Amino acid sequence: MLFEFLVETISAFISSVGYPGVFILMVLESMFTPVPSELVMPFAGFLITEGKFDLVLVSFVGALGGVVGSLVSYYIGRIGGEPLVMKFGKYLFLERSHLELTKRWFSKHGDVTIFICRFIPAVRHVISIPAGVGRMDLKRFIAFTFFGAFIWCLFLTYCGMVLKENWKLISNYTAIIDVFIIVGMIFVIAFFFYSHIKNSGK
Repeated sequence: MLFEFLVETISAFISSVGYPGVFILMVLESMFTPVPSELVMPFAGFLITEGKFDLVLVSFVGALGGVVGSLVSYYIGRIGGEPLVMKFGKYLFLERSHLELTKRWFSKHGDVTIFICRFIPAVRHVISIPAGVGRMDLKRFIAFTFFGAFIWCLFLTYCGMVLKENWKLISNYTAIIDVFIIVGMIFVIAFFFYSHIKNSGK
């Protein structure tokens, strides 16, 4: 029921608004709203086959929306900082040690983290907050966010072009891919924390 509602709403909005509609939806997708890029960009790809969009341009617009949405989250973390995390973090099982660990992680691997997380479901919606808390360099944050978002948008849009009227099927395939990505991330995170605990004990 929710899936069909999202499909109808997203497709109707993009059809009536055009490029600005893609931009707005991708801004929301990069924040905390349930707007999946797996529906937005494939439908844009279908509209390319109808002669209404351009592949590179619509991917650029989608990536730009992703950057704007991510910047909102980034500044929530940057302006709110540690006090905000400490105040509300307990409801998300976050502690000061987690914050310090995040800051060190972005200090060493910030660029790669932001880029990779653009391809990971759920994570890409919130990764900008710890980047802001860790005060990642803004220019690097924007560059890696845009680069990752553009590749993701281009991929989804192209899939929509290939599937045409069956563009909605991409959400099924990406759901399967998402499972493998999440499992992989669990192993990576587990290894990271194991290494951190092991090193801290020396």
